[in-house]
Amino acid sequence: MTPMTSPDTFPRAAAAPAAAQPPSAAVRFGRELGYLVSSLPIGVVSFTVGFLGLAAGVATAIVYLGVPILVGTLLAARGLARGERRRVESVTGRPLPPHVYRERGDRSVKGLIAALAEPQSWRDLAHAIVSFPLRIVNFCLTVTWVVGGLGMLLYVTWSWALPEDEETGLLDLTYDISSESANIAFTTGLGLVALLTAPLVTRGLFLVNAAMARGLLTNPYAASRLAVEG
Repeated sequence: MTPMTSPDTFPRAAAAPAAAQPPSAAVRFGRELGYLVSSLPIGVVSFTVGFLGLAAGVATAIVYLGVPILVGTLLAARGLARGERRRVESVTGRPLPPHVYRERGDRSVKGLIAALAEPQSWRDLAHAIVSFPLRIVNFCLTVTWVVGGLGMLLYVTWSWALPEDEETGLLDLTYDISSESANIAFTTGLGLVALLTAPLVTRGLFLVNAAMARGLLTNPYAASRLAVEG
């Protein structure tokens, strides 16, 4: 019997837009910035659900309670994967390669066991867990780069609040230069460089995340094979 696919997977992923206009640099930067900043809270939820569900399911598998726990965890990972695909697609403006789920069929014990044999669901669960460290790096580096750059660019507006009898400027701390005007110029220049390079940083971080999503949350080979068999 040929396995069936979920309605939200292969048909939707196979449909590509005719000729989508690429977003402007500013729009793309905004999308990537929003994606990276929101990665941390989403990653916390994904990792908690995935890791705790997997641990609880494996720990109680010997008394068969772990089977429904694992199935529920896989279904949750499947929903999280659906959301991640849409997040990536909303940034790129292009659909990801297709993916395939085999339907579980029924809620019997046999159906639960069959659900555990769904390869894509396990790939979804792996993504929910292994992407967490990357999402922490995403958030910390993005916020530090953008907010830190903005703070340094506006250093002249708040430098007056720093104690005057201590070496608090970047030039004071690194080169022992106590000139206030030079320190303001140096810090402002660093902030400008940080903000100008921020789009490159967010672009690189997003591409790493998109590659992970493409590697774990899609399976064009399985989708193509299913289309041929169907």
